Amino acid sequence: MKIALLGAGGKMGCRITDSLLRDGTNEIAAVEVSAAGRANLQERGLEAVSPEKAIPGAGAVILAVPDRLIRTIARDAVPLMDRGSMLISLDPAAPYAGELPERQDVSYFCTHPCHPPLFGTETRPEARADWFGGTARQHIVCALAQGPETDYAAGERLARIIYAPVIDSFRVTVEQMALLEPILVETFTATLISAMKEGLDTVVEMGVPREAAEAFLFGHLRIEFGIIFGFAGFPFSDGARLAVEKAGPRIFRDDWKQIFTLESLRRSVAEIVGD
Repeated sequence: MKIALLGAGGKMGCRITDSLLRDGTNEIAAVEVSAAGRANLQERGLEAVSPEKAIPGAGAVILAVPDRLIRTIARDAVPLMDRGSMLISLDPAAPYAGELPERQDVSYFCTHPCHPPLFGTETRPEARADWFGGTARQHIVCALAQGPETDYAAGERLARIIYAPVIDSFRVTVEQMALLEPILVETFTATLISAMKEGLDTVVEMGVPREAAEAFLFGHLRIEFGIIFGFAGFPFSDGARLAVEKAGPRIFRDDWKQIFTLESLRRSVAEIVGD
């Protein structure tokens, strides 16, 4: 199948290009406007072509472009697509915000990597050093936003190629994917981890050697994640449990779960896509 990859020479685009080249079962029609991106493609033996040349005849069009550009790029790309072809978004923000043009004779599919898991089983050094996936194994999530049910399987097959090696693929809705990202992993979890970094910096400022603080925090993070998520098989000590009970009301606002409401989700997604 011919695959039109828009943004093929960018950061995400290069990962997908490399995956498609390794797989070798599809033709890549690479679209890239930046000089640096075109140079990245040339290093991989590919020449960039125009959307007008890449998209017609393609069974799938992949948008490896920033969220804020998807509205503009999709508006120009979708009219060039063949009837029955599939547009693939790598993030749920634009589909959830309604940024994709109305066209009922093409399918819209959304997929996103989970990235190599915290409690993974990789032993190879190169896999353990892989933060994004592609060398290390990872899970993925997929959603069919529009189109016949049979197109879900086709989209998932392609998602398994571009994010290979894949452990499991989980089917969700576009809204559920948006709850996962940005809300769960960016709005919520990245904020908490940023606070952990500030806490570490604070004890360092109070005199604890940074190397000792980092070793202590990172080791305890593994234990605490294991306990809280049920991997460790044993509970917190009485002292740790008491510390959590006492500190929670001081650290969190009473209404902190408001970030998980659909109203907050819609507002966050609108900010991401530039509305």
